[in-house]
Amino acid sequence: MHVEETLLFILAAVAVIIAMRWIAEKTGLPAAALLTIAGITYAVLPGPNVELEPELIMTYVIPPLLYSAALDSSLLDIRRHLRTVISLSVLLVLATALLIGFGISWWVGGATLAAGIALGAAVAPPDPVAALAVGRRAGLPGKLITLIQGEGLLNDATALTILTVAIAAADGDGFSFPSATLKFFVMAIGGVVAGIVVAYAVRFLRPFRKDPLSSNALSLATPLAAYVLAESVHVSGVLAVVIAGLIIGHESSRHSIAASRLQTTAVWRLVDFLLEGLVFLLIGQQLPTVVDELSNYSTSTIVIAVAVTVGVTLILRPLWLILTQLLPRSLHMRLGGESEVEGDAEGGTRTPRDPEKALSGREVTALSWAGTRGVISLAAIFTLPASVPNRELLHFCAFVVVLVTLLGQGLTFAPLVRWLGLRANKTDEARERNEARSASVQAALDRLDDIQAEKHDHVEDVAIEHMRKQLEVRLERYRRRLDLLEKADSDEVPASPQYEAALMVRRMTIEAQREELLRWRDAGNLNDEGLRILERELDHEERLLPDRS
Repeated sequence: MHVEETLLFILAAVAVIIAMRWIAEKTGLPAAALLTIAGITYAVLPGPNVELEPELIMTYVIPPLLYSAALDSSLLDIRRHLRTVISLSVLLVLATALLIGFGISWWVGGATLAAGIALGAAVAPPDPVAALAVGRRAGLPGKLITLIQGEGLLNDATALTILTVAIAAADGDGFSFPSATLKFFVMAIGGVVAGIVVAYAVRFLRPFRKDPLSSNALSLATPLAAYVLAESVHVSGVLAVVIAGLIIGHESSRHSIAASRLQTTAVWRLVDFLLEGLVFLLIGQQLPTVVDELSNYSTSTIVIAVAVTVGVTLILRPLWLILTQLLPRSLHMRLGGESEVEGDAEGGTRTPRDPEKALSGREVTALSWAGTRGVISLAAIFTLPASVPNRELLHFCAFVVVLVTLLGQGLTFAPLVRWLGLRANKTDEARERNEARSASVQAALDRLDDIQAEKHDHVEDVAIEHMRKQLEVRLERYRRRLDLLEKADSDEVPASPQYEAALMVRRMTIEAQREELLRWRDAGNLNDEGLRILERELDHEERLLPDRS
């Protein structure tokens, strides 16, 4: 493409991404599926098409998306559900890769075990983006959200490590399980170490993180740094990115300031929005490429290869979930690594922790249907060297799996969740947040007592009492809210006319302030720089207003 054509394509892509998101908001359909359909529609129209460049996707798209997801995940929640997360993201991926590998090598003439395992590794990891977007909107319980997030973070690392081993075997003398296992563990452990190194290197750069712009630049560079460091020593780059993101996200509250966190969150939301939209458009646009490669294969060969790949992908996941939930509870405990107590963040107070509970039938059903595949499957399979037998057929099998899961499961996931009646208990979630708010305000009041007792110079009693009154009013509001939540009979957050009226009044007064500032600017009594400063103060105040929960 020429420069002008490239710019036009980028503008068109952004326009489509925005349009599909708007349609998704209005219809409740997953944006990922709509974008994929848009990409297919564009691909079959006359005109230039964009082919997926696997190296660019694996280096510049996947690391930022994984890092952003890791920042938004809970290290403690993943640890609490570690048994199921490891089962889905490591063991299930291994089982999927091996079963597809053996199936392809047995049923497709000329296909090697290494090539089949490479295909299995490529299609094994679900892409959680579509499932999470639909699940959050449908009110999926937090436990299932955590499992989908945790699986999505770690399964890519497992799959790509297996893929690397399989490609090396396909280019060499064949597949050796002992050497493949050794290489797998070396790459995985090395990726973990690389991620920890990058995470603690970022901690040492704490002085730069006090400036929001420097903090954002550092945040954007971190996933690329983790990926490059790991790949340069031939270990798992994606695992390094995930580990770095989980550690940095867990410690963000301690090692960055409020302004940096607010800006970093906004920046990563924009990055996610654009990159996710782009990759789902690219998925649809690969249709002509993968179809054109099939001219040398018979229909029966194509049908058998696709049936093996899609069948294993769709059937193994629910079977795996059912079988693992039938394990004895003692084995559940050992596999999950649960202990009866856990320490707080500082290693001091130790509090009881509930062992991981087995999944219910409804939860197993929902997780079984949350296995949508995405761009990483296509990017992975496109990295196969030309020397691999049946390379073009493997491309098509991976593409069909992505389409079947992304469109079939993606479009039906929300109705399934509603039919199952799986909804988060909003009352419990609101109660937890309000209890934490009350505790934080009480800590602030205790600190005021300490300040007053220590007789700090230049701290007037009037200032302390003014702050105390503000905090006491806030604490009383939270306690009234907790009383209302304790009396609630349903899972939905109860309405409080007084609470909502107070929020409405505050929003209306902020809007009046904003309109007055605009009148001052338009009358020439306030310059634009001053307007932006004062408007930003109001924006932050409005942003901090709580919602109903």
